[in-house]
Amino acid sequence: MGQKINPLGFRLGTTQSPHSLWFAEPKNYPEGLQEDQKIRDFIKTYVQKNMKISPGAEGIARIEIQKRIDLIQVIIFMGFPKLLIESQPREIKEFQMNLQKEFHSVNQKLKISITKTAKPYANPNILAEFIATQFKNRVSLRKAIKKAIELAKEAHTKGIQVKIAGRIGGNEMARVEWIRKGRVPLQTVRAKIDYCSYTIRTIYGVFGLKIWIFIDKEKE
Repeated sequence: MGQKINPLGFRLGTTQSPHSLWFAEPKNYPEGLQEDQKIRDFIKTYVQKNMKISPGAEGIARIEIQKRIDLIQVIIFMGFPKLLIESQPREIKEFQMNLQKEFHSVNQKLKISITKTAKPYANPNILAEFIATQFKNRVSLRKAIKKAIELAKEAHTKGIQVKIAGRIGGNEMARVEWIRKGRVPLQTVRAKIDYCSYTIRTIYGVFGLKIWIFIDKEKE
């Protein structure tokens, strides 16, 4: 059951809150959903391409979008926002202006805020970007995953599970490998599970990476 449904959607309303907060008429819902996806894609692409910061500093944990009648509030949760803001203040202003121009509406204003996550390495998206960066820098894939698991343990997580699929070790035939440390109760609805699916593109081909993290609510 844990592998047949998205762990975040499975726990929506219990331990997981939605990343988009807005209401719309049924006929306008697809348009609003596509707009949210375009905003998230634009932010991720712009940060990766145009902001010259150190690897891993661009790690985006999640992007929350709140829509009102006259306002679109975009909250970007990042692992290391201080490094981003202090090193590139001009790029931040330019980024906000470009996003407002791209999704400008006459009746709605667009407001952006950047927030730091409490524990960056307890977030699967940041860990996935860390593994991808290490792998592209010619670090062994297993070594990069083990280092990511160590960082997750230091962030006081109860367990972590990593699944990697692709031409591991440069082999001609792709295969799947699993690495798990600690407890990851995927079938328990009340368990606080964070999840991400990430694609790594290399000269060897495309690798699929999935990370499940069991978070301790008391130490969150």
